[in-house]
Amino acid sequence: MIRMQDLRKDFAVRVKAGRFRREKRVVSAVDGVSLTIEPGEMVGYIGPNGAGKSTTLKMLTGVLTPTSGEVSVFGLTPVPQRTRLALRIGVVFGQRSQLWWDLPLRESFRLLRHIYRVPPAEHEARLRRCRALLELDAFLDTPVRQLSLGQRMRGEMTAALLHGPKVLFLDEPTIGLDVVSKQAVRSFLAELGATGDVTLVLTTHDLADIERLCDRLVVIDHGRVVHDGTIEALHARYGSLRSLVVDLEAPLPPDFTVEGATLTAVEADGHRVTFALDSTSAGTAVASLVTAASVRDLSVVEPDIEDVVARLYAAG
Repeated sequence: MIRMQDLRKDFAVRVKAGRFRREKRVVSAVDGVSLTIEPGEMVGYIGPNGAGKSTTLKMLTGVLTPTSGEVSVFGLTPVPQRTRLALRIGVVFGQRSQLWWDLPLRESFRLLRHIYRVPPAEHEARLRRCRALLELDAFLDTPVRQLSLGQRMRGEMTAALLHGPKVLFLDEPTIGLDVVSKQAVRSFLAELGATGDVTLVLTTHDLADIERLCDRLVVIDHGRVVHDGTIEALHARYGSLRSLVVDLEAPLPPDFTVEGATLTAVEADGHRVTFALDSTSAGTAVASLVTAASVRDLSVVEPDIEDVVARLYAAG
């Protein structure tokens, strides 16, 4: 579906080289990225600011021409075959709109139907599905300029899908959204991805989006891929451990040990303790604990992906 081989994009920037002089310097925004994305995959493409995420998406969609390397989507080369490619992809950039500012949302959708030459029956079927899943009916007749950010982003998502694309590129689709709007967008994308009909490439700084939606995680830093695999593989790579948080009736003895776990924190005068679980089952640690201590409550906490990714950025 998508193939990148040694993809590179350089930009010339002018930097200060003296009191009155500037010199030109070449900066590599994308520095030799090689990836293959199969049909139906849901891929999270993340990295710190300036890592090259948006630049990569712009090369995949034909907005930017690569400096070197190869890139293809559906076997098409994005820049020279941009018109053909546009009919087969959907794009949502969080800071850019494809809707008409002064027109009601419904009219923007109607115009897009004509631009993409979508048969009326197909258009209505897709719009009906988006209306139901994204709850658009309440503001379909409202001019786009009067919509809230969350409403507009739901409209942008619909606009990107009305022509039936097989690949959806999303750049920060939930940026600035409130909790309710984020949940609506995530639920919609999760249902869309579950069908396997659409390949999804998502860039975001909101890692909850990645955990909820993506089977595969690609991390880019300084223009290079530093991780390509599952979230579980990322946790394993950086030694992330689950935690067992226990509320006790009475503090534990000083030399107390739990099989399969290491004590990492003691709070509330010893009545709350936290253990880092090793690779064994949490059940082993729980069984060891409850046989020797009076437990009031306990919970197993999964490792925080934000901490892991922050460590990855730092290592990069």
